[in-house]
Amino acid sequence: MNSSDFTQNTIEAAVRLGLLLLLATWCFKIITPFIVPVMWGVIIAVAIYPLFLKLKSAMGNKNKLAAIVYTLITLALLITPTVMISNSIIDSSSIISERYEAGTLEVPPPNDSVKEWPLIGEKAHAVWSQASDNLEATLKKYEAETKKVGKAIVSGAAGAAGTILQFVLSIIISGILVANASSAYDVTVKVFTRLTSAESGLSFANLSRDTIRSVAQGVLGVAMIQAVLSALGMMVMDVPAWGLWTLAVMVVAIAQIPPIVILGFVSAYVFSVAETTPAVIFLVYCIVVSSSDAFLKPLFLGRGMKIPMLVILLGAIGGMVMSGIIGLFVGAIVLALGYELFMAWLDKTETVS
Repeated sequence: MNSSDFTQNTIEAAVRLGLLLLLATWCFKIITPFIVPVMWGVIIAVAIYPLFLKLKSAMGNKNKLAAIVYTLITLALLITPTVMISNSIIDSSSIISERYEAGTLEVPPPNDSVKEWPLIGEKAHAVWSQASDNLEATLKKYEAETKKVGKAIVSGAAGAAGTILQFVLSIIISGILVANASSAYDVTVKVFTRLTSAESGLSFANLSRDTIRSVAQGVLGVAMIQAVLSALGMMVMDVPAWGLWTLAVMVVAIAQIPPIVILGFVSAYVFSVAETTPAVIFLVYCIVVSSSDAFLKPLFLGRGMKIPMLVILLGAIGGMVMSGIIGLFVGAIVLALGYELFMAWLDKTETVS
């Protein structure tokens, strides 16, 4: 091949690669708004598929009908608690606003045990006492801080509304995916096969599936159980804005932080307004709920998998730190795949030696 042909081939290859890169970039920008909803749709579909099969069997193996019923039920399960929590927050906010405007809003005095809170006990007791004595003067004194908190709450509410809409779209996508599960599974196996080998492709596809289900049950499932139990306790004790506290409990539980961090403050409030006996019972209940993950996680996380539970948990936590809630699943899958590849390399090394 002479230099002229080499130059021509090089230019032609560069042009083709450039056009392919341009097309890939263009496609990526077009689908960017849908990446997160589609990923959540895949996660929900994979996690829920065993239950979908039972539903499909109960409906005479009618695939499309089962997918429609599944989508409607899942949307109801998402929207119903969302409406209940929203109503709780709105009702509490309305009552507080009406009482404040009428001048009848009172803050109960803090219990002396508040002083014993680590780091913030003394200051929290002082501010709480000021608010109990003269709420209006306290709000004026801390006006800047109050405005910041108000803006954060409004921003958080807007973000939560956007998240709910995103999940509605994700649930609809998951309904489409479970209706076409066989095709989607075949595509996943083909992708992993192209990246590895025929044998490893099937193994890694199944590993990804099992990891998603493990994290859904062991992290999100446990967090939801703790949040629901917390909500029931707060409803019984008539805690104001129990819906907001429930959301906070779920967030910290997903982040692998003990829910007692939130429930401790709620318990302090209950002690300041309720009789000692029910307050003590509620505190014990909160401690039990907070520590329930110690026996719930081993039951759900990593169940039926060869990957150690610690690897899945570290992947979930690390992924969440990097990429938010979606990172729970992505991080766990990536670390599980990395662990499998590493163990396969070790086994191969031992065989060769």
